Amino acid sequence: MMRIDAYTHFIPKRFFDKMMDVAGDYRDIGKRVRSMRALHDLDYRKNIIDGHKDYAQILSYPQPTIESFAKSPAQIDELIRLINDGFAELCAKESDHFPGWVAQICLDAADAGVAEAERAIKQLGALGVQIYTNVAGKPIDLPQYRPFWKKMEELGKPIWIHPARGANMPDYLSEKKSLYEIWWTFGWSYETAVAMSRLVFSKILDEHPDLKIITHHFGGIVPMLEGRIGPGWDVLGERTSDEDYVSLRKSLKKRPLDYFKQNFYTDTAVFGGVAATKCGLEFYPRNKVLFASDCPFDPEGGSMYPRVTLDIFESLDLSKTDREMIYYKNLEAITGRKLVKS
Repeated sequence: MMRIDAYTHFIPKRFFDKMMDVAGDYRDIGKRVRSMRALHDLDYRKNIIDGHKDYAQILSYPQPTIESFAKSPAQIDELIRLINDGFAELCAKESDHFPGWVAQICLDAADAGVAEAERAIKQLGALGVQIYTNVAGKPIDLPQYRPFWKKMEELGKPIWIHPARGANMPDYLSEKKSLYEIWWTFGWSYETAVAMSRLVFSKILDEHPDLKIITHHFGGIVPMLEGRIGPGWDVLGERTSDEDYVSLRKSLKKRPLDYFKQNFYTDTAVFGGVAATKCGLEFYPRNKVLFASDCPFDPEGGSMYPRVTLDIFESLDLSKTDREMIYYKNLEAITGRKLVKS
């Protein structure tokens, strides 16, 4: 049975060279990106894929976010186009290894990324687009970003949402930075849940119910917090005296928990966490789950996360129908693209 890894990362060569020129000294996650051969060495990456039978990867850009190091709006546009043009060219030549790719867009573009999303999908053949959980520290539900959500619903293609958070976001008000890489270990999972919540309570999901949104890492902390999201938010407003959240809750089209279960897709990239995988599969309906590993960000330089994620799923008691859905059919359904050859 074919396994399509729906959320992996790579950096096209021309963009990588430009990024090293523009932001070669970028700190934190930039240090990690520069050190990983599997992120930019195509032959090395293909060897990782060839280590598994019936396995291929969907490519997306990782980090750092473009808006965090680009020097101007014009340079943001240039860099984004380099990414997307590079992915289109690469995947056209290497479709057996990479049957599809995800376009990168920037919500801080003058048109909230609408034109580039449309170009990448309609002209270049992208499966969908990727954004981050925040835009240089700004929430993704701001009014200026509404055209993006409207356009993606019109295009009918999915949005991959990747967590973004750095050490510059402290864990305590009394400190200037997050210590011990807490910003990554716990912060990214929190970031994902926050972004999902903002889409719910801003009513973007009510206004655009046909949006297809893919959250990374089983939606971060969401599955484990079902009780807080469910009964906890069923009484939204009872813990707050300076905002009318009761009226907001009553104006939503459905229960908060139902949005998290019904309006989001998610992937299985939890770095070999068996308990986390089982928790995610218990929380989300099977038709909302996409197989993914987050390759190549592992201690072995790219080979570990695909291997352990595949091993976990081979060990689970899943029906053939469920396996097919998770491995590739759900991805084919939401992208409208045939990815597995008959």
